[in-house]
Amino acid sequence: MSRASPLTRFRRRRWSRWLLCLTALLPSFALAADRTQERQAFRRALEAIERGRGWKAEAAVLVDYPLLPTLQARELARQLDTLKREDIQAFVARAPDALATEDLRKAWLLQRAEKKQWEDFRAVYADGPDRELRCHALNARLAGGGTLNWTEDLDALWNEDRPLPGACEPVLDWATQNKLLDTAKLWQRIDRGLAAGKAAMVDPLARRLPPADKPAADRLSLALRDPGAALKQANAWPDDARHRRAAVMALTRQARRDSAGTEANFTALAKHFHWTAADRGDVDAAFALYRATEFDADALQRLANLPTGAQTDATREWRVRVALAASDWTAALQALDALGDKQKTDEEWRYLRARVLRKLDRGDEADVLLGPLAREANFYGFLAADWTNQPYAICLSSLVSDRAAEQRLLVDYGLARAFEWRALDDAREARREWDYTLARLTPEQRRLAADLAYREGWYDRAVFALNKGEELRYYEQRFPLAREPQIRRASHETGLDPAWTYAIIRAESAWVEDARSSADAYGLMQLLPATAARVAKGAGIAYTRAEDLYHGDTNIALGTRYLSQMAGRYNGAPWLASAAYNAGPGAVERWLAQRGQLEPDFFIASIPYKETREYVARVLAFSVIYDWRMNGKALAVAARLPRYGQDYAAPGRETPRKTVTCPAPATADTKPASPAPVAPGA
Repeated sequence: MSRASPLTRFRRRRWSRWLLCLTALLPSFALAADRTQERQAFRRALEAIERGRGWKAEAAVLVDYPLLPTLQARELARQLDTLKREDIQAFVARAPDALATEDLRKAWLLQRAEKKQWEDFRAVYADGPDRELRCHALNARLAGGGTLNWTEDLDALWNEDRPLPGACEPVLDWATQNKLLDTAKLWQRIDRGLAAGKAAMVDPLARRLPPADKPAADRLSLALRDPGAALKQANAWPDDARHRRAAVMALTRQARRDSAGTEANFTALAKHFHWTAADRGDVDAAFALYRATEFDADALQRLANLPTGAQTDATREWRVRVALAASDWTAALQALDALGDKQKTDEEWRYLRARVLRKLDRGDEADVLLGPLAREANFYGFLAADWTNQPYAICLSSLVSDRAAEQRLLVDYGLARAFEWRALDDAREARREWDYTLARLTPEQRRLAADLAYREGWYDRAVFALNKGEELRYYEQRFPLAREPQIRRASHETGLDPAWTYAIIRAESAWVEDARSSADAYGLMQLLPATAARVAKGAGIAYTRAEDLYHGDTNIALGTRYLSQMAGRYNGAPWLASAAYNAGPGAVERWLAQRGQLEPDFFIASIPYKETREYVARVLAFSVIYDWRMNGKALAVAARLPRYGQDYAAPGRETPRKTVTCPAPATADTKPASPAPVAPGA
């Protein structure tokens, strides 16, 4: 083993002494009332580190500053080559729970793995969720003469529905050589990747298959990536089970783009492949499903004629939607009867079943369904309450602050670092610190952290943290009345209901001010830059670049104007404007041209885009909750659902609203109130 040069040994001694001095200063910190001077010093020190200049003079005032470990870790990260394992271990011991420590340790471990310095790697590595490091740890064990156990070491990684890190490849090589990984296991994971629709899982595994199996895996991957290309060459494939599967996959995926053309392909390929009944069922189901989403004339019959074995939750669901769109109530009830047991428990299908029963003059049966549903705080529960003349059922729970426990979260668990990054206007680092800390908390601690974030005005953290079970009752934290003066003013200026504006913000961004979607929409109300520029020009609002939309004031000013424009296209109707806000007015115009005669709740059920369908329901439910938060009562959902073409005006303070109560737990004797329905679109 080569010895380090005198210069390298000098550097190591220097860094070790410097590290010991600095780690002795690591703080026990808490939130302070005013850290302006420290924040300025931190920014200067961070910039100095990034430029490779001295920064310790700036850090003199940061003795108890929450982010001091970040400065120290980033300075150390610039010197990874000279850091010994003892240096990393010393820093970890002094700041064990800091995200900066984890970042530094990972960077050092990855460098040691790249250099195959496995002894150093093993000395510093600690078990954790990082998949790349886990595979490197297995490589380190093998390099040290150890062995692997498939169940203990690889099974969990192997059964994940995502590609394995490149670091796992040497581990898989060893497993193959030592008979732990065989062809059966490879096909097992390939099948998992195919089921997940992820060609990136299939491709690296195909390379490990025996030569006789590899072409089939490649063609299965091609069917995922480019079904059209797969179909062009399918006539030359062998007629065996795996190639038939590849052809069926290509047909079912291509049917989304061209149902009629793909059906012709299927007929032609029948001369080459001997389809099984299951093959034919899968393809017939795909053809029927994609005709259904276009509401073709034969879609309902195709769906109804599918053999039981070919039916899926999607085909059963769309059988209902197509029947509703056709106002064929008998067919709709038959389709509802054919839903799976789990589907039948969903609030949407319970509500639609009740509505169909009413259409068939079976009101008593409908009310048996609507009564219990009206006790639920969701879109369909609110609609059920409208139909049965019941108050809205919203049960509020309150979080009680515990100052001592909160202080422990800030100090002992390092939550203060997340708040400090937020104070520095670094949203990305703030969220990283928050997520890192939250992952180590108990459920009760997470609730306390969420409430603390809410009280500090960091609303999106509370929204995301309180997201299941009884936590859904923390309406104050989950539906914050943030920026209320501005939202009331902007809504008044544009003729909108403030509760609806709030609902759009909550549905679009969940209060993440710097949100940016995959479609390139920005900010609280998720505006596209081109849309924002057009609205800004018409309204005379200053706007120069997309990043301006990260400023809440600008985003709300432009977003409310755009929402008002959408409302103006549909006589003010919030449900149609919400659909247009999400899917674009062009799509909504097409749907209205085809099905505009439908009652609003049935029209919503027939929206082809799942995202938009759920979005409209979510916005309308959020409108109820925000109206209640602002006024103590809530405008009926049914009142927000005028028929297409009817005029709608935003409610005012004097507009009648429904009472909101928390009902007592239901009993076997609970019966719905006598119906005096307020029908959607009435």
